[in-house]
Amino acid sequence: MADQGPSEAGKLLRNAVEALPEGMLERQLGEGRPLRVKFGIDPTAPDIHLGHVVLLRKLREFQDLGHTVVLIVGDYTARVGDPSGRSSTRPMLSSEEIDANAQTFQDQAFTVLDPARTEVRRNGEWLQMEMEHLFRLARTSTVAQLLERDDFAKRYAAGAPISILELIYPLLQGYDSVAVEADIELGGTDQKFNLLLAREIQQAYEAPLQSILTMPILPGTDGVKRMSKSEGNYIGVTEAPEEMFGKLMRVPDDAMPTYYDLLVGESPDTSLPQVQQKRRLARTLTDAFHGDGAGQAAEAHFDRLHVQHELPDEIEDAMLPAGDEIHLPALIAEGFGVSRSEARRLLLGGGVKLDGDPLGEGDIDLAASRLDGAVLQLGKRRFLRFRAD
Repeated sequence: MADQGPSEAGKLLRNAVEALPEGMLERQLGEGRPLRVKFGIDPTAPDIHLGHVVLLRKLREFQDLGHTVVLIVGDYTARVGDPSGRSSTRPMLSSEEIDANAQTFQDQAFTVLDPARTEVRRNGEWLQMEMEHLFRLARTSTVAQLLERDDFAKRYAAGAPISILELIYPLLQGYDSVAVEADIELGGTDQKFNLLLAREIQQAYEAPLQSILTMPILPGTDGVKRMSKSEGNYIGVTEAPEEMFGKLMRVPDDAMPTYYDLLVGESPDTSLPQVQQKRRLARTLTDAFHGDGAGQAAEAHFDRLHVQHELPDEIEDAMLPAGDEIHLPALIAEGFGVSRSEARRLLLGGGVKLDGDPLGEGDIDLAASRLDGAVLQLGKRRFLRFRAD
């Protein structure tokens, strides 16, 4: 590679919160060799959302400059659970769930990353280690050092339980950097402790030290809390175009500049009304994940539902169960793939419509004849037309 000094560093540092140690990234780029850029994801959930895309876009920038991204799918660290930002211990997933999630994460990451410049590794390759190697790793840090983490410190002060496994997690993640010979590691601002600890572990193993780059955390569709599946404020990269467009239209106006900056790489056109700025953002991101024209089609669908208040052109058919009377929570759960308790909650909260008319407490059980041929709407964008056999 040709010398890629300060000008390349300026591009890569755009939007970054911190690059540590100061000046190291510029020195690494000045070496004129392909760098190994590490990014780890624990597959504790099956889908990637736009919050992950902030980091994936930065990784793609490294790839476009000729560097190699080492994507670590944490099949072993997921068995421990990253305690970052947690106020309690994460629930344990089964091996089958972790493996299925890992494959999904890998596939979805390639909606942003260049597969040709991505080295995919699973940390089970090296973390399934003998006890003597685990003992050596455990000697690299102290309990006092690990308890300096903000999330651990708060839980310890509150008398909340902290498992030994959680204390080990940062060590395991740090050893990943040794195993893959990382030059640089990227993470969100909540990962700073882990990223810096990895340097200390590299030093203990007499390995070259990585630099670190932290990126901002994208707010969710509520504009306040970080985007997260557990918060229900996320936008998945494989969600249907209509769903993606509709969720983006719900992002608060004051969060829009952040979405533009971190996900599109530009500022909103302030000469446009804010609603038009938001529509442009929604079209752009929907096109990015579903192909050119998907955003425009999703926008037309959105307008039919929310501006013209019309039903979509195509509605999937579903069969009514046998019987003269239908228990609606069960029908909703079966048809839309939600739990019966969630179906009942939506029904009682006005989130279910039949042929455009809201249903409520008096509609728990309905005559099959009333449902035959009718369109049941769940929320704002989900529709089924039920027909008797």
